[in-house]
Amino acid sequence: MSNILIIKHGSLGDLIQACGAIEDIKLSHKQHKILLLTSKPYLNFMYECPYVDGVLIDQRLPRWNIFYLAKLKRLLTRYNFEKVYDLQNSSRTRFYRKFLLTKPEWCSTDTTLEPGQSKKDFDRSPVLERMVAQLKKGGISIVNTFNPNLKWATSDISKIINKFFNGKYFLIFPFCSEKNPQKKWPYYKELIEELRRHFTEYNIAIAPGPKEIDLATEFGVYTLLKDRMPLNIKELLSVIDRADFVIANDTGPAHIANHLNKNGLALFGSHTSPEKVSIGNSNFKYLKVDQLADLKVEDVINKVKELVK
Repeated sequence: MSNILIIKHGSLGDLIQACGAIEDIKLSHKQHKILLLTSKPYLNFMYECPYVDGVLIDQRLPRWNIFYLAKLKRLLTRYNFEKVYDLQNSSRTRFYRKFLLTKPEWCSTDTTLEPGQSKKDFDRSPVLERMVAQLKKGGISIVNTFNPNLKWATSDISKIINKFFNGKYFLIFPFCSEKNPQKKWPYYKELIEELRRHFTEYNIAIAPGPKEIDLATEFGVYTLLKDRMPLNIKELLSVIDRADFVIANDTGPAHIANHLNKNGLALFGSHTSPEKVSIGNSNFKYLKVDQLADLKVEDVINKVKELVK
């Protein structure tokens, strides 16, 4: 059995979006062993993914660390990969193609570009459209790429939820990556007050990440933790899947809610567009403004009232 490598380092939202593509690659390579090269935070989560047969970890140390690169090259060479599907399409993975994995056939942005087309032009297209174009060029039949099936990644979360409340709930994600503070809408505390006033039958909860626990307690809502620790990725997907309505910045949880087809709303400023990151469907909607600080609580609550079913 030959080996196929898929590269997707992250982030969480990007990895979630790629799950449909990973499934399509698996369907087109049923006789191959599929291995995923990713980052350590996603090891346990992707180990349970039914579309991969194994997970390899890339520490992504600086490229001047020749000792690490030599170690990684030995690891990757051991599997004698027949083909590499580069779903990360970064300068790092381009480096890997040139120096670490020179023998396998590659399917990447570089192999997808039409004559005269630049990567910059190609990257203007929505992320899932780019992924589809790349996989089609690589000979993959497209079935799930536009609509990743994430049900494998959810489970019964009742034991955790019932420790906090019973009944319907809004799930709020008021945080964002420290690297992208421009994605953070500043008025979630005011929004929570309005949600309490208009939706008295709903509980309101936050599922914070490791660095967000103390900040989450400042909102005065339920802080969903397990044994005082943040939920793991599968538990996070499960609380999102069970939520009645999700409100989030442009972060990983927004992508999860979108691909779980949840009722919800994502808030966007000028950093990117919902279309480019492939967010928005029949249930999960978005509000887009030039500056997030100019997005009024009144506008958000009115949109929520319109969407809550």
